[in-house]
Amino acid sequence: MSLRAFIAVDIEDEAILARIKGLQARLVATDGILKLVEPGNIHITLWFLGNITPFRAERIYEGMKSISFRPFKIELTGVGAFPRPTRPRVIWLGIGRGSEELRAIYEQLKDILRPLGFKPDPKGFTPHVTVARVKRHGPGLVKAIMDCSTERFGTFEAREIRLKKSVLTPRGPIYSTLYSVQAGANVGLR
Repeated sequence: MSLRAFIAVDIEDEAILARIKGLQARLVATDGILKLVEPGNIHITLWFLGNITPFRAERIYEGMKSISFRPFKIELTGVGAFPRPTRPRVIWLGIGRGSEELRAIYEQLKDILRPLGFKPDPKGFTPHVTVARVKRHGPGLVKAIMDCSTERFGTFEAREIRLKKSVLTPRGPIYSTLYSVQAGANVGLR
């Protein structure tokens, strides 16, 4: 039996999620055809693992326990798109404050996951929050993305990272937490 998994920082701040829902409503009102990320699924992916066995998930969690980080603030600011705003496939929120801490956690994950056979993304790690996937874009959607490029969505405190399971359904993915690692547990041990 395998499970589809990833490591993430969840965003659970209700005020931030309400602002994201407002953005999504504005984007849907354009000429684009979008698949929105459900508010309960909003997160920052640190590492997509793909399909793994439950045994492998336990080994990953054992490694994650060695990650050292303090609670830190993450600011969600700016809207952009991959591969670029004029040809959007994925619409995202940027990370202002907190991006260095996320990169430091990612670097620790590289050290943990490489020996387990996981390769880092060849494109590198760009901390972001996916809010929508674009099925079709038009000039109105492109303009909306550009108009929101400096919008601020709020700041929250990251206190844990989670190993999550994703079950794909016709209505969209359902995420659940398999394991979590709290901030502060290993500070000063690395």
